[in-house]
Amino acid sequence: MFCNQCEQTAKGTGCTKIGVCGKSEDVAALQDLLTYAVQGLAIVAVEGRKVGVVDNNIDHFSLQAIFACLTNVDFDPLRFQSWINTTVTYRDALKEKVQAAGGNTESSAPAASYSPAATLEELYEQGKSLDFMNSLDDNEDLRSLKQITVYGIRGLAAYADHAAILGKEDDSIYTYIYETMAEFTNKGQDLGQLVAITLKCGEINLKAMELLDAGNTGHYGHPTPTEVPLGAKAGKAILITGHDLKDLELLLQQTEGKGINIYTHGEMLPCHGYPELKKYDHFFGHFGTAWQNQAKEFPEFPGAILFTTNCIQKPADTYKDNVFTTGLVGWPDLVHIGDDKDFTPVIEKALELPGFAADSDKGSVLTGFARNTVLGVADKVIEAVKNKDIRHFFLVGGCDGAKPGRNYYTEFVEKVPEDCMILTLACGKFRFFDKKLGDIGGIPRLLDVGQCNDAYSAIQIAVALAGAFECDVNELPLSLVLSWYEQKAVVILLTLFSLGIKDIRLGPSLPAFITPNVLNVLVENFACKPIAETPDEDLATILG
Repeated sequence: MFCNQCEQTAKGTGCTKIGVCGKSEDVAALQDLLTYAVQGLAIVAVEGRKVGVVDNNIDHFSLQAIFACLTNVDFDPLRFQSWINTTVTYRDALKEKVQAAGGNTESSAPAASYSPAATLEELYEQGKSLDFMNSLDDNEDLRSLKQITVYGIRGLAAYADHAAILGKEDDSIYTYIYETMAEFTNKGQDLGQLVAITLKCGEINLKAMELLDAGNTGHYGHPTPTEVPLGAKAGKAILITGHDLKDLELLLQQTEGKGINIYTHGEMLPCHGYPELKKYDHFFGHFGTAWQNQAKEFPEFPGAILFTTNCIQKPADTYKDNVFTTGLVGWPDLVHIGDDKDFTPVIEKALELPGFAADSDKGSVLTGFARNTVLGVADKVIEAVKNKDIRHFFLVGGCDGAKPGRNYYTEFVEKVPEDCMILTLACGKFRFFDKKLGDIGGIPRLLDVGQCNDAYSAIQIAVALAGAFECDVNELPLSLVLSWYEQKAVVILLTLFSLGIKDIRLGPSLPAFITPNVLNVLVENFACKPIAETPDEDLATILG
């Protein structure tokens, strides 16, 4: 086993026995094997597009197969066995259609003719023998760029899948993924070619985030500033965590009138800002944070817990009987809600459990400051900058994680001067989301833009402000201080690079899959840098 795709990887170099995330060596082998199988499918899909053979069912399946390999999504070997077999079945079916259309289906790449073993044990051995990531290229710098891109594609697939669920798709996304996965069956590409492919991953991801934004706002309205309780309400309860707005909507519909209150956790907090979601009376509040306290928070929740998408570690045995999964999420021994999205098992478990015995008041937080809201007061913001009431903007966001070192972000926000504003997004904000930082001219100093995919909103805000000040985004009094954990953070960083945004500070540690030479390219072209040892150092450098 070798896995270095997340920030918490063992010793900062790579997990070799078991993933820090809890992924076993066998599951790691199956994920490599699935990625390899998708490469074979991609080769055929590329040829199919040359002769007009396109199958949207296969396209969407490919997104999900790639997404399933993202950190903390699916650790169930049986599900991976199914993914692998289905990938090869689709590949062969597509191959027949391409041949019938006069297309070329001959390929020397072994992935194009890969045949899955019959048993799980044999699949484990097939996956382990691949040594997939290390086999991408013999040159470590080229391999590094390919890893960055493959991990970026996993993040891209996540956003594109969420968008597709809401009916928003674009063939350029599928085309890029297929062409890149197929290209990476070859070795020894030119460094410049690989840099271009890597940056294009970020460019395509901007399209995916735009589609997802259109899906979310089209279905649920544009978020508006909303005060969200952090306490509890007496009664039965369900907690929903992850990222999936559609699952939340269906859960709210199916629990209406049943005497069950719905609480969000982690990146579901911004859902309270959407008009078509917050209209439900039993959509009560937010419980807990994300990574740093989940081991304590989940066992304390007296209701059913529903996991959607990813970013949550495997449930402990002490409370796993109360946990359900949906979508791509899968772990052995947990009840998974199927594609019919019938949440009856979750509802029945919530009614069986005690729920909260009494009301509790733990304060509240604000969310809902996506681009429409912020740009709605852009004139006030611009005037405040001109009057020097606002000196600087900081975007402090990204992923949270359990490894030490992330207190930097809490301290950074606490130490930002009072004449500066802070935009935040993704689960990294749970290090400081409940801080009371006051306001500038009636505008809260801490603005929650939304989920990680709402980096799209933050980008639109920055572009609009640059337009108003008739300058480049890099000339704005704006600094990006980002935390990363998994592959969605990787692809968002690539998106920022593709837009030419510079001087990004990244932490708490740099990715293990970036070699010194590739890092030098990023530093020379984008002035990307690691966070300093202390927030004081970075603030002093930024603010002069």
